[in-house]
Amino acid sequence: MTALAVRGATVGFGGRHALTDVDLEAEAGAITGLIGPNGAGKTTLFNVICGLQRPDRGRVWIDDADVTRLAPFKRARRGLARTFQRLELFGLLSVRDNVRLAAQVSGDGDPGAAADRLVRRLGLEAVADTRADRLPTGQARVVELARALATHPKVLLLDEPASGQSEAETAAFADVLRDVAADGVAVVLVEHDVPLVMETCSRIYVLDLGRVLSVGTPAEVQRDETVVAAYLGQLT
Repeated sequence: MTALAVRGATVGFGGRHALTDVDLEAEAGAITGLIGPNGAGKTTLFNVICGLQRPDRGRVWIDDADVTRLAPFKRARRGLARTFQRLELFGLLSVRDNVRLAAQVSGDGDPGAAADRLVRRLGLEAVADTRADRLPTGQARVVELARALATHPKVLLLDEPASGQSEAETAAFADVLRDVAADGVAVVLVEHDVPLVMETCSRIYVLDLGRVLSVGTPAEVQRDETVVAAYLGQLT
């Protein structure tokens, strides 16, 4: 089932197109990758999906409902959640309270219990009472994921969530992503850690200069000579 669809997204800044006729679909229960060089338009596309950027052309659907003109908070109510490249935690609050607050705002009947469940699920018990601004970046990104999950999303957008994580943290994070998708969530992953993308995603979109360069399975994308020339070849 398609949980998220973008059709013909086009965004221009000062005469330059950041996105040109971009299409994307994300299925419930699957992890969809979005990769490409810096400046390819990945974050702009996320902003279009979230409602932070109005497209010049194009439409966005969540669960077959056209949300193109909805404000970000209304899209959140329809089941959209997101993490950001730059950490957006409440630094003076504990890990548990960051997650509890998200559950409370989303209308959870018992936000404290919801926070405790997510703290356990994501292996954050040891730092549950630690202030968020005292966490290393890798752990802080896991807290951001926990906070996003506290809103019970149908569609989860993750913007470079493995940045700052150790190899062991990234391996554990991959297991968490698979677990989240197995619950029926459509996960869309922007990430420069190519092995993580290739190991977790069932379908990958490659952006370059604001256009979709290639779409396919990990194996298909890795065999695409245009992708290797534009992006993957830079990483080897």
